[in-house]
Amino acid sequence: MVPTTTKDRSEGREEANPRTPPESRSTSGKAPKACSLSARGEPFLWGFGGSLAIGIMMILGFMTLILWNGIAAFYPKPLQVVTLRDGTLVAGEPIRTESFQPQEESPGKGDKEHGESPSAGPIPALRTLYRIGNFDLYNEDFRWVLESSVEKTATPPDLFFVERLEWGPFVGTVQSIDLAGSQIGGPSLSTNELYSAVEQAAERRAGIRSVERGDIAAVNYEMEEARLALKKAGLKYGPRSPEYQAAEKGYADRSAVLAERYRALEARAHELKSQDAKFTITLADVSGREKVQKLSDVVRMYPANLLSVFQKLRIYASRWWELLSQEPREANTEGGIMPAIFGTCVMTIFMALAVAPFGVVAALYLREYARQGRMVSAVRIGINNLAGIPSIVYGVFGLGFFAYMIGAGIDGLLFPERLPNPTYGTGGLLWSSLTLALLTVPVVIVATEEALAAVPQSSREGSLACGASKWQTVKYIVLPRAMPGIMTGLILAMARGAGEVAPLMLVGVVKLAPELPIDHFFPYIHLERSFMHLGFHIYDVGFQSRNSEAAKPMVFVTTLVLITLIAVMNAAAIYIRNRLKRKFSAGGF
Repeated sequence: MVPTTTKDRSEGREEANPRTPPESRSTSGKAPKACSLSARGEPFLWGFGGSLAIGIMMILGFMTLILWNGIAAFYPKPLQVVTLRDGTLVAGEPIRTESFQPQEESPGKGDKEHGESPSAGPIPALRTLYRIGNFDLYNEDFRWVLESSVEKTATPPDLFFVERLEWGPFVGTVQSIDLAGSQIGGPSLSTNELYSAVEQAAERRAGIRSVERGDIAAVNYEMEEARLALKKAGLKYGPRSPEYQAAEKGYADRSAVLAERYRALEARAHELKSQDAKFTITLADVSGREKVQKLSDVVRMYPANLLSVFQKLRIYASRWWELLSQEPREANTEGGIMPAIFGTCVMTIFMALAVAPFGVVAALYLREYARQGRMVSAVRIGINNLAGIPSIVYGVFGLGFFAYMIGAGIDGLLFPERLPNPTYGTGGLLWSSLTLALLTVPVVIVATEEALAAVPQSSREGSLACGASKWQTVKYIVLPRAMPGIMTGLILAMARGAGEVAPLMLVGVVKLAPELPIDHFFPYIHLERSFMHLGFHIYDVGFQSRNSEAAKPMVFVTTLVLITLIAVMNAAAIYIRNRLKRKFSAGGF
């Protein structure tokens, strides 16, 4: 008997093992080769994981960039006075320092003296960008300074950073203030007196604004309404009818009263402006050039090099409050973005109210009622194709269909006295919301269909077996259990619609619209008005401003606000979705 070796026994067991795949068995009696790496899937696993990691890193990098530049944009920076070798003085905020390659000069004697070969090229140099302000004096906001041309740098304590309503910031010293004939300047002018004078000037500015945009605007509105009422009576009854004659007499009496009120308010506004013009401030730049302007034109001022950390935080908070509560100024590069925030929120809410019922009803019919066949398949293919159409196409459709067709019909039917000036026959908040509803309705339909399909068929059958009708089953069994998925589609629609810009440029968004679509005039909500949008505001500030460098902080801050706003709205919708999911979690999910 021949003894069996260990190798022979292992080969015998391998051949006798029925679980071994036939392709892995060796026909020559040798041990099988190891499975290939691709067959086990490791390369694909590493590829999937690497792609996910790269995507997360890109998102985190983008968010870090936005947060870093957005949060730090309003923090006060020190002011420096740079003395150049030629005696020129430059004062401003240092923005950034960078290395650059100067233009290569032709080789000459200087190169040989410094021991440089002609082919070595120029040596990289450093330069610093300063925000010098004083656009009304220098006709520029920023200036590059070469490090090699700097003789010395100082941070004088008496240097002020003055934010103004016009011409941007002013960097310089305060020479004096004139308080209606009482001039204070030099060492006798304290910082507390200066701040108090600026606060009082802000109150006067608010009073003038209240008279002009409040009282006078209300009189103008009433005068316009009276004129339109007279014109409407003429169109309805004819210019020779007794009704028109009575309306004309009432219009004349009403106009006389309103004209008297207008003259009184105009005189009041003129008096306030005359009093306000007596309070001035005299500023001077580092070279001694003076600038005299009204104190009410000063928004905020502070000695940048003397601020404590607490004072810097107060200025930082006041700038954020101004951003969130005031309207823009200086071609949208300064001031606040409150009209844009309000317009974005209102438009997104109206879009969600419009897209939710249409999307859910369409998905319900396709999934629960329509007979499945070629027609329904073609409709689903069309819905999926609609999701891939460029958004600007929806803008063109919205302008033509909603504004020029439906809006023009509404104007002719309900507002004939306002023609030829359109009311609904042009871009506005309503048409923008409906246009974005059309843009996002495919997302809602697809998500709703998937949510309806996820509801177990046994739930429907049990409801029908208990005697419920088809609609009762859909209303009380299917829809509640599909609601979390429907909310998911609505969240995606809100996120996409809130950030769209291209279609809104055609159907309602404008560069500046300080009047909100909600006021105290009937009907209180004016859906026909144009509005501001955060996405368009970012585009306008970043690409249409006179100075892109000055607009960078506002671009990052507005982007941060837009992302935060979308996150808050989505978080609210996600919270509602999770509550619904927990409520019906015992129903078969």
